[in-house]
Amino acid sequence: VELQQAQLEKAQREVDQFRNLLQRVQADSVNYKRRVEEEREELQKRANANLVIRLLPVLDDFERALQHIPRDDTLSTWLAGVELVYRNLKGLLETFGVTQIEALDKTFDPLEHESVFYEVSEDHEDGKVMSIVREGYKMHGRVLRPAQVTVSKRKEEESSHGETSDSSGKEAE
Repeated sequence: VELQQAQLEKAQREVDQFRNLLQRVQADSVNYKRRVEEEREELQKRANANLVIRLLPVLDDFERALQHIPRDDTLSTWLAGVELVYRNLKGLLETFGVTQIEALDKTFDPLEHESVFYEVSEDHEDGKVMSIVREGYKMHGRVLRPAQVTVSKRKEEESSHGETSDSSGKEAE
């Protein structure tokens, strides 16, 4: 009886070991599937971002073209078609989660904006975005392309030597 009891306990320990091993393998399998799915989603996001980055210059070209089209009645139907294509392209980008970066009159943020000019201004606070040179875009909250902007700068008071401290010549008058 004692021998059978010992064999039963040994068999029960082996069953418990196999059960624990099976549970670990199942957990590892679930974790592996989750990691593979996350990696697949991340790869898809990167591929989409690369495609969108390549489409942004086309969107820029459309915007520039629409700003300079002469308003002639003979071109009205053609212009309506071009505007439709532009709206469709913007709508397509929105379905990918692409949003325009709000920049105008915002405080300069180096994570979202790229300063290409500065302009001395008495009307704006130091470091405010005064104009947008090229629109910037985000995709799902991640910056794809920073907005290129003109940033305000307060006029510097003349130094004790009677010279302005800025001699770079980049200042817009």
